Amino acid sequence: MNIGSKIRAIRNRKKITIAQMCEETGLSKGFISNVENNNTSPSISTLQAIASFLKVPLPYLLLENEQHMKVNRKRERKYTTTNEGSLIIEHLASKAGLRMMQVTVPPGASTGEKIAHEGDECHLVLQGKILAEQGEDSFIIEEGDTFSWNASVPHFVKNIGDIPAIVLIAVHTDVELHDVF
Repeated sequence: MNIGSKIRAIRNRKKITIAQMCEETGLSKGFISNVENNNTSPSISTLQAIASFLKVPLPYLLLENEQHMKVNRKRERKYTTTNEGSLIIEHLASKAGLRMMQVTVPPGASTGEKIAHEGDECHLVLQGKILAEQGEDSFIIEEGDTFSWNASVPHFVKNIGDIPAIVLIAVHTDVELHDVF
């Protein structure tokens, strides 16, 4: 864990000197230097004093690099297609077992046969009108409506409107998913 490097980066970004930090926290220059060089591990109460002085939440200092916020720029997104290219899946973000996708479904297009896979899904229809079926349930879902389901039960989606349907989907699972709707 590089807590010290993170503290130094925050201090430098905020243009705070070690002397200012010592004055406000009561810690010595040598101690702060050792912390920032990752030569010593401060106690939680010392970290709390440093975090408070830097005006950052204590848990932020404890995050591993891979736990920090991740940004996916629109120009860097990956796209996949399914059903002979009729459905366009824009992969928006993923974190641990959670994935977000935006799916464009042309008029009359569908996910094909009912499919089932691990996880839970939540959907928001951003545009258009779709038919969503799971097991014996069947609903017409329109712009602004949401629906969710356990994805291990076979399900099916079809655009029954005259314009492309756009659906925002969040999928949570304990296993990695590949290109599911």
